[in-house]
Amino acid sequence: MGSLFKGFIGLFLAIIVIAVIMQLAEDQTHKEPVITLEGSLAPSIAKEKNLYRKTYSVESGDSLTVIFEKFSVPLNTTYSLLKNDDKKILTKIMPGDEFIFEYQEDKILKIILQKGNLDAYMVELEGSNLKIIELPVEREFTQNFHVGQITDSFYMAGIKAGLPDSIIMDFAYLFGWDIDFVFDVREGDTFYVLYETPFINGVQSANGSILYAEFKNKDRVFKAIRFGNFDEYDYFDEEGKSLKKAFLRAPLDFAYISSHFNPNRKHPVLNRIRAHNGVDYAANKGTPIRSTGDGVIIQRGIRGGYGNAIEIRHGGEITTLYAHMDRFHPNIKLGSKVTQGQTIGYVGSSGLATGPHLHYEFKLNNKPADPVKVKLPFAEPISKNDLDAFIKLKANYEIIINRFILNKRDD
Repeated sequence: MGSLFKGFIGLFLAIIVIAVIMQLAEDQTHKEPVITLEGSLAPSIAKEKNLYRKTYSVESGDSLTVIFEKFSVPLNTTYSLLKNDDKKILTKIMPGDEFIFEYQEDKILKIILQKGNLDAYMVELEGSNLKIIELPVEREFTQNFHVGQITDSFYMAGIKAGLPDSIIMDFAYLFGWDIDFVFDVREGDTFYVLYETPFINGVQSANGSILYAEFKNKDRVFKAIRFGNFDEYDYFDEEGKSLKKAFLRAPLDFAYISSHFNPNRKHPVLNRIRAHNGVDYAANKGTPIRSTGDGVIIQRGIRGGYGNAIEIRHGGEITTLYAHMDRFHPNIKLGSKVTQGQTIGYVGSSGLATGPHLHYEFKLNNKPADPVKVKLPFAEPISKNDLDAFIKLKANYEIIINRFILNKRDD
């Protein structure tokens, strides 16, 4: 009897233990009900969670399929995009183009393609209808104002004033028809520059462009005012006369005159009186030489004591000669048309030269003229129809300049 009772108690305890174990197992496997989000709320919540981006800059030799495979774009999606890319936006990718791939967890949601600085496109991959959408371009401009004073050279003064190299060179080019920035510049000369820099979608898209510039050289004041939009414009003085003349005053930037126009000069190599019918500009070997005006190459090659030389015929029976070159620009051939400021060759010491320099001649009706002193003709001034708009623009720039100057004084 006692043994029977003990057996019953053992069986009861075993049943209780088994029941507890089964309950624990049920608790371990129990799951909360799945809640499905529907409507517009679902994607907005999904995109906030585990969203990240990867970027890739296209390199030479890259193909779209390889790039897309690397960034987990499904193969059927790639084929669908290529099939529907009628404008060849994706297929004609270039080195420097940038892809942005957007993911949520391991799923790709979106592809953005930035082509250069101007064009951006997007493909959303969540829907069934894949479309390449052109994104709007947001162009902005920032304005900067700098003041400088010459203590050494104009270039160094520009650097000290905080000007970018491109603005310094543009400034010298603007006034290059009237000023030789080595020969004419004096200590104490001052300058103002107001320029704007373009940004597209927050990225600088080009070098800055001068809006207003002023250079005080001894007792002379030169002004340059931009008239037109950012893509197409010209520069004029305060009276509306074009700054651009038919010829630049000098064929080199920031070189100095080592020998002036002198019909009675004693030649340094031949050691006898021989007319120096041009100007010698001392500069380092390899310095770019620019054409001082539009014209046609009528001579290119070795020319006796001139060494490597180029002669250009311009309008109005004017010719210019560039001698002692180290080499010619590869695009310059006999008969080539050249434009003002175009690089035609590089400084050297070929021919009868004692060192690297450029010999430059300017002839009118085949008669030598002093390039430093010859009067250069103007281009067309502001038209009568645009004169009122130009005067208002000039007044607006002067207000901005005065405001900047006052702020700098307060600082």
